[in-house]
Amino acid sequence: MATRSVPRLSRLRAWLALLFTVAGAVGVLMVPAPEPEPFQVGVANLDDSYSSVRAQALLARLPSARTQPALIVASRADGAALSPADRSALEAQAPALRRVAAGGPVAPAQVAPDGTVAVLTVPLPAGDQAKTAERVAALRAALTGRLPDGVRAQVTGAPAFAADLSTMFAGTDTTLLLTTVLVVAVLLLVTYRSPILWIVPLLVVAVTEQVTLHVVKHVLPRLDLAPDGATFAIASVLVFGAATDYALLLIARYREELLGTADRFAAMGTALRRTGAAVLASGGTIFVALLSLLLASAEGTRALGIACAIGVVLAVISALLVLPAAIVLCGRGIFWPLVPRVGAVTSVGRVWGRLGDAVARRPRLVTVASVVLLGGMTAGAFGVQVGLSQNEQFRDKPEAVLGAEALARVFPAGASQPVAVLTAPAAAERVVQAARAVPDVAGAEVAERTPALARVSVVLRPEPGTEASDRAIRELRTAVAAVPDADAVVGGGIVSALDTLDAYQRDSGVILPVILALVGLVLVALLRCLVAPLLLVVTVGVSFLASLGASWLLFRHVLDYPALDPGVVLVAFVLMVALGVDYNIFLVARAREDAAEMGSRAGMLNALRVTGGVITSAGILLAAVFAVLGVIPLILAAQIGVIVGVGVLLDTLLVRTVLVPALALILGDRFWWPGRVPRAAEPERPHVPVEADER
Repeated sequence: MATRSVPRLSRLRAWLALLFTVAGAVGVLMVPAPEPEPFQVGVANLDDSYSSVRAQALLARLPSARTQPALIVASRADGAALSPADRSALEAQAPALRRVAAGGPVAPAQVAPDGTVAVLTVPLPAGDQAKTAERVAALRAALTGRLPDGVRAQVTGAPAFAADLSTMFAGTDTTLLLTTVLVVAVLLLVTYRSPILWIVPLLVVAVTEQVTLHVVKHVLPRLDLAPDGATFAIASVLVFGAATDYALLLIARYREELLGTADRFAAMGTALRRTGAAVLASGGTIFVALLSLLLASAEGTRALGIACAIGVVLAVISALLVLPAAIVLCGRGIFWPLVPRVGAVTSVGRVWGRLGDAVARRPRLVTVASVVLLGGMTAGAFGVQVGLSQNEQFRDKPEAVLGAEALARVFPAGASQPVAVLTAPAAAERVVQAARAVPDVAGAEVAERTPALARVSVVLRPEPGTEASDRAIRELRTAVAAVPDADAVVGGGIVSALDTLDAYQRDSGVILPVILALVGLVLVALLRCLVAPLLLVVTVGVSFLASLGASWLLFRHVLDYPALDPGVVLVAFVLMVALGVDYNIFLVARAREDAAEMGSRAGMLNALRVTGGVITSAGILLAAVFAVLGVIPLILAAQIGVIVGVGVLLDTLLVRTVLVPALALILGDRFWWPGRVPRAAEPERPHVPVEADER
């Protein structure tokens, strides 16, 4: 019988792989990274088809573009009205505030009708966020201890939001890295039950993650892409999760091969051949799914796609080239105290074997029960609300949010972020009248005029970012567009947020079908059939809807989140589909391999038995890693972490464990239609005694 050559590592090749890897990693990390872009929230950097982008270009032509207003909101902690002495003390701070202001006057304080709040407007320089943050800190320092007891002064407005966001993210990268490393280390230690083995994959994965972030920081500026506040965090978590999953799969197969051969280099070569296709298919699936984000309108989404795609490529490289060399050079002793010996009794999953037998007895009943369960969880997705106001985007409220909330209690909620309408100077008064006629507009006035351009400032009653605010902006656009010869363009921060929401909705309608199609094509190429890929794509799509529904119930009734961030659904879908299909790839690729020797039915049951433990460990680890996103101070990151974590657990514990095997058992050989399971012409592997245990 003809034999197929088995790729074989050698000691020299392993050492060369490690040396080249170390040299390459050191070389990359030694190249100084460019200054990072400032963290942004709710800013998508859209194209000029959106009015907020056109308005921003017009605003840059006005003298006011050189400054941006910071608002000092003074109030009493007990909610009582400010006394004349309180107001006098606030006005007395004007000279100190003028020293911080960007050359502009500090207008007298504006007092609320009920006397509980007074507001000072201080112009700060626009453009340099670092200097703006310094000015905000100086404003707060100038007010500290200068007001009567019981009076608090909170700095808010766009400059304060930007400064507080930068402060909140200070040290987050280190916290995220340390937390992720700790979670992965604990789970690897529990999985391998070895005090040594977990160190090698963790070290390889950690270096891969650092190299990824360094490469991304160089690549994105060269592509003129600006990341948002969560880009590097999501990329970091994705690399840790994917690379560790690949390590679990490879090491489990390597250990299995060590039971049948004394040559550990040959065992690793066989393990690489038998798992390499699945790892490449998994990486390819995630890669094409992430690249589909290049179709997005939002620049931050495109940046996230590039960053994560780079991370996946490096994770695959480390899993197939670096990790095998590091593991095999350590010898069998790395598995101590459970060192695999040739011919020794090994363990297979008794739990997974019993589960497979239960599924095999009644596959149709199991399928129906699984679909009903997933359908029930999916029902929760129909009540999902999308769109967070600026004040709702933070898990812990910084001073800028507290000040904006205090302001909204006595002034129109939109006073902290007026809408800017740019128009022809001759039409400015008519635009003001049209704006004032719009419901939910609290006031409008010509705030600035040049010979070529006028700016009308419009204050809305609803809180920025709410449905009522979005509705008012749309009505305002319609109203000012009807003014003859005005050429009015509506812009400002809250208009940008609305355009971002519209962009995400448009992107979801375009990108989601593309992702499903691309993932399906990768599966067709791997499995060389049509039925299995179609079922895998459908099951992962259903599990995403189920995870979205279950997560929404958690957000509303436990975490008290009022809505999803606009970018959550798209990003979570991409990560969920790409990562969720991984475990089905690992299972079905092994089932196809075993079906060549045992037949479709026995091959699927054996694949479930031998991969159950490692895939379940990988799923739990990946879910735990994404939960680490909770250390990021943005609700966006927490929501993505929860949805992906819940989805991965559903895929791991229900879809891959129960539903897919049940469907495969019902269909039999038709599962592989129109292809046929190849009958491998290769020598039988040595028989390995098996003893069942609980793993």
